[in-house]
Amino acid sequence: MGLEKQITPLHLDVLKEIGNIGAGNAATALSILVDKKIDMKVPTVRIITFDEMLDLAGGHDNIVTAVFLRVEGDVSGSIFFILPLDQATRYVQQLTGDLSFSFSEPPYSEFGLSAMQELGNILTGSYLTSLSDFTGLDLYPSVPSISVDMAGAIISFGLIELSHTEDFAIVIDTALDENGQNESETVKGHFFFLPDPDSFSVIFKTLGVGMND
Repeated sequence: MGLEKQITPLHLDVLKEIGNIGAGNAATALSILVDKKIDMKVPTVRIITFDEMLDLAGGHDNIVTAVFLRVEGDVSGSIFFILPLDQATRYVQQLTGDLSFSFSEPPYSEFGLSAMQELGNILTGSYLTSLSDFTGLDLYPSVPSISVDMAGAIISFGLIELSHTEDFAIVIDTALDENGQNESETVKGHFFFLPDPDSFSVIFKTLGVGMND
């Protein structure tokens, strides 16, 4: 049976709860970092195909900002945090106070790139900690790297070591805003977790919602 037929609303509810806890932890860490009240929301969690990943990122040729890392341990996989250029620019401006910063064209300041990398680091660390707490699995993230490139090139790079027997990813929609901001100022991105083959079943088994063969 294909993975898309095995995933139930219960599986997605569990993943959303993990995402919400991770988002809460990330918001606390970011609030301390910027000395402002930061709220994070996880409106939806879905299981999608790689092609749908590209669609969410704006298409194969769309230029995006992405933080990428590998996860090893009891389960393994790849993680991407992808933001459109305007959203990434808005975040870095909010964090650094430098309204002249932009991802619209290189070269980019090292300060701005470091701020974007730190956002990815905090988000991925918070989500992985939440997943580890829920499952009891030991998970070890690599040092995150940042890229500004076509979405297709970024995602393809991250999939080089993946077998194509499992063409699915967990996507956690992420909305980040400062307290009192207008909706139009909310920074919105996508957090993708691509477990390596067999890791999906391990994750759900440890959560007590096993997958049917």
